[in-house]
Amino acid sequence: MRLILALFLPWLTFFTIGRPVAGIICLILQLTVLGWIPATIWAVYALSQYKTDQKIAQALGRQA
Repeated sequence: MRLILALFLPWLTFFTIGRPVAGIICLILQLTVLGWIPATIWAVYALSQYKTDQKIAQALGRQA
C-alpha cells in the first residue's frame, strides 16, 4: 500500500514512515512538474530503506 502511495503521492510516504521534514522537502520538489519523477524515486528508495531498517531491527531483537 505504501508503494502505491509513493508512486502517486510521494510526499505523503515520508509522513507515514516518520520523516516529516523530508516529506515537506519532497512536497516542494513535487510541486514542480520536473520534480515529480525525482520525488517519486526518492520516496520509493526511502520506503525500501525503511523496510530494510525494520527487518534489521526485528532480526536483532530476536537474537537478544
